[in-house]
Amino acid sequence: MELVLQPIIEDPGKAGHTKSASSTRWALASLSLSMLMPSLGTSIANIALPTLAQAFDASFQQVQWIVLAYLLAITTLIVSVGKLGDIFGRRRLLLIGISLFTLASLFCGVAPTLWLLLAARGLQGLGAAMMMALTVAMVGETVPKERTGGAMGLLGTMSAIGTTLGPSLGGIVIASFGLETIFLINVPLGIANFLLAARFLPRDRRDRKASKGRLDTIGTLLLSLTLAAYALAMTLGHGSFGALNIGLLLAAAFGIVLFAVTETKVESPLFRLSMFRDASLSAGLAMSTLVSTVIMATLVVGPFYLSRSLGFDAAHVGAIMSSGPLVSALTGVPAGRIADRFGAQRVTMTGLVGMIAGLFLIVMLQGRFGAAGYIGPLIIVSANYALFQASNNTTIMKDIKAEQRGVISGMLSLSRNLGLITGTAVMGAIFTLGSGTSDIITARPEAIATGMQITFAVGALLIVATLAIAIAGMARSRRDALAQEVS
Repeated sequence: MELVLQPIIEDPGKAGHTKSASSTRWALASLSLSMLMPSLGTSIANIALPTLAQAFDASFQQVQWIVLAYLLAITTLIVSVGKLGDIFGRRRLLLIGISLFTLASLFCGVAPTLWLLLAARGLQGLGAAMMMALTVAMVGETVPKERTGGAMGLLGTMSAIGTTLGPSLGGIVIASFGLETIFLINVPLGIANFLLAARFLPRDRRDRKASKGRLDTIGTLLLSLTLAAYALAMTLGHGSFGALNIGLLLAAAFGIVLFAVTETKVESPLFRLSMFRDASLSAGLAMSTLVSTVIMATLVVGPFYLSRSLGFDAAHVGAIMSSGPLVSALTGVPAGRIADRFGAQRVTMTGLVGMIAGLFLIVMLQGRFGAAGYIGPLIIVSANYALFQASNNTTIMKDIKAEQRGVISGMLSLSRNLGLITGTAVMGAIFTLGSGTSDIITARPEAIATGMQITFAVGALLIVATLAIAIAGMARSRRDALAQEVS
């Protein structure tokens, strides 16, 4: 960890600040753990679902809620806890989040029934929401502004490490120590993280503007119910989109309208809708959602293509699938430094162009060069995704007012989650439609290959649309800068 964190805060011109630099490194270590633990909590549980189904004598549909309860809690609450951090103190709430996540991990490990495990996973998701929202928000209080990109890259790396490490670590832990230890592994990490955060994270500064605000209870409830309805609409049905899904989508649409109306009438709204007039913020959140939607295709479609079309067994599929998150983990910190050096907006567009190239290569190289024909383009996509994520996060968070960091950070995390949830449903539906069959499990290898090509071609076009948003945003920023110079 020491070697990874050193370049972010190193400044040869300030040799006398050894103590301060050391404190910053340990603070970043805490923020890194706060990003690692939630992603590990997601990925490590997936590998255990078959074993958990057997242990609790439950159906696959029932044990799926072990993952879904966690993701729903994060998705529905992440903006609200970000706002709470702005009001009551981000460091204070982050410490509560770490404690809650750690205790919930312990409860998950000792839960005697499936329903108690689901309740504990919901609490763990609440702790994860606090950690994810407030970790990004705390960057502005931990590192100098000119090094924001490097810190964002580091957090992206830790998230990718958690995603990469989960399946392999989960398999080893279950085989060596038993099923319950997949949850208990977060307990010592949480204790270490709490001690680091309590000792080294900067204390909350009393911000009069933020502290005067009160929690918008009605808005919080409406937004949570709306997001829950949307998330359930995208995840229920196991591949089919029926009346229940449509009803939930309509409820979500009605909920967002009701939420928007409510926010214009309350004295202290969850967030002011006027903030979306900031073109840079609106564009950044939209791009984050679109890119996450496309990235989900590699996780949803990739395994079927590798196993059913190319004929790899489960072990090889797992190894190939890990190459993407591994590359993201290795390139996260360099991507952040590149964003600091060359400008976040420019690097955002570079990352998007690279993703387009990688996605089209996946389409064109289908069936050629075996695993290399998939791994090579996937590496290109993943490396450029790391570039995009670090630079886009930097653009959104760099100039945010202190009293808004929590809620904006929560919205940024929410945009990614909504993209992943939407990608699961939409890219999965495109894959099924492109394969020309409703039963992917029994589809011919040629049909699977065709469905994969169509899905990734659509993904590339979505990234082209994202690039158009980025170009328009950069042009708008230049016009605004010129207008300020003239005035």
